[in-house]
Amino acid sequence: MKIVIDARFTRTDHHDGISRYGASLIAATARIADVSMLISDSRQLSLLPDVPYTLINSPLSPVELFVARKVNRLGADVVVCPMQTMGSWGRKYGLVLTLHDLIYYEHSAPPGFLPAPVRVLWRLYHKAYWPQRLLLNRADIVATISRTTEALMAKYRLTRRPVRIVSNAPQPAQEPRDPGAGAENSLVYMGSFMPYKNVETMLAGMAELPDFTLHLLSRITPQRRAELDIMVPPGAKVVFHNGITDEAYATLLKRATALVSLSRAEGYGLPLVEAMALGTPVIASDIPIFREVGGKAASYVDPASAAEFAAAVKNLRDDERWQEASRHSVARAQEFSWDESARQLVDVAHDVVAMRSRGARSR
Repeated sequence: MKIVIDARFTRTDHHDGISRYGASLIAATARIADVSMLISDSRQLSLLPDVPYTLINSPLSPVELFVARKVNRLGADVVVCPMQTMGSWGRKYGLVLTLHDLIYYEHSAPPGFLPAPVRVLWRLYHKAYWPQRLLLNRADIVATISRTTEALMAKYRLTRRPVRIVSNAPQPAQEPRDPGAGAENSLVYMGSFMPYKNVETMLAGMAELPDFTLHLLSRITPQRRAELDIMVPPGAKVVFHNGITDEAYATLLKRATALVSLSRAEGYGLPLVEAMALGTPVIASDIPIFREVGGKAASYVDPASAAEFAAAVKNLRDDERWQEASRHSVARAQEFSWDESARQLVDVAHDVVAMRSRGARSR
């Protein structure tokens, strides 16, 4: 069985969530199946595994409507897209489309890196559910990364197609920290600065944590930086890194008291798993997806309460309590792996082939 995975959503400079998900899934699946990938920019190869590839149009191009004409020539049994927007008109292969979350129905501001016309369409698209249904129903099977999103898809009746889980996971070969070595009085946040990420509550909570440093790692626009700068409480220690390497990220995590995320909505929360894999405790907002990912290992707080956030940090000052949280975090992270995700994907691909075979016989 030949599987083609769409890697055209891979970034060219550094991974975001979708980019890392796709690249990691390709790498793991290629170890157990015949896999090739689609790219739209040769610079994407620097962030992708060494597997065969085909260079085609950008997924944001108008010719995406007819992309199946190009993909048909590859002879794939199944094509897997880590998004739901891949063109499918005239396809002769099985198709798996992915829906990560429903965040933008509630928080409709689009990612800033998208072109202006695409941002306008993005907002219009998330005003109703029927466009999503049209996209997803073109697939043979729809994949998602969590039970939380799966339940929301059922609630809003987003597709008639079977829905299957192909999970997210931390990067492999991560060596956990020694719990006995303790931690610095530092906190790490890895994520965007979009309003629903709720960085403002974190900043407010730092007023009660003058001996802690909050590291905000992701890239940030000057305008958003200025908005947040004025919210930093007097005397609070907050560092804007404006982007960081994977190596520096891991180093900060291995020294920190906790990774923090007070997001009001999330598709998965990969930084939680990345932190737990290194033995760094997690303080997260009490929302269903974070409960699903963090299990009993994480500490949960009301995302609207700066006081609860600060209290959760202070709770980890106790060395015995911190070490216990560190050990539980490692155990929880071990329940997620890209190898398991790859097996899930291959199982989905086999199901697609079987469904199409049954459909062909019935015709």
